Amino acid sequence: MNDIVGRTTAAGRATPGGQATPGGQATAAEQAAAADLFAAISVIRRTARRAARQAWTQQPLPPAQSELLRVAAARPGITVADAAQELRLAPNTVSTLVGRLTEASLLVRERSAADGRTALLTPTEKARQRLAEFRDLRADLAGRALAQLPEQDQQALAAAVPALLRLAERMESQ
Repeated sequence: MNDIVGRTTAAGRATPGGQATPGGQATAAEQAAAADLFAAISVIRRTARRAARQAWTQQPLPPAQSELLRVAAARPGITVADAAQELRLAPNTVSTLVGRLTEASLLVRERSAADGRTALLTPTEKARQRLAEFRDLRADLAGRALAQLPEQDQQALAAAVPALLRLAERMESQ
């Protein structure tokens, strides 16, 4: 763990000032810090999405469709069931999203050669291009905003990325 977080408990949980809590329970201060962190992340996500959508020249996709498209692009040939699990959605919800994305020519649904009942999802070239353009636009907008921050803030945000990824891993494993 880094100096910002403190020490790690026997349960593998970091505590401010290095004080371990019995039974791995979060202290009130840790719960408040987590709430503040997630509130800030939510504001950043909403603001980034809104800024990108305002600058975007194409019709935006609903967030759930965008997330499914990103998952399919990251894992071409993913099954509907695996996509549902990764997105934490019901399989029938993902099937509905697949239908909409297929109608928009953004996703191809093919039957598995091994099991004809299983649908494999692959993004179209149109979808890959759209995702790349949106990613680049969002990165450009965020980069411009970061450049306006003081150097100390830029460094703090860059240094926080590994800790945020470790937090996500810990939360996933609980």
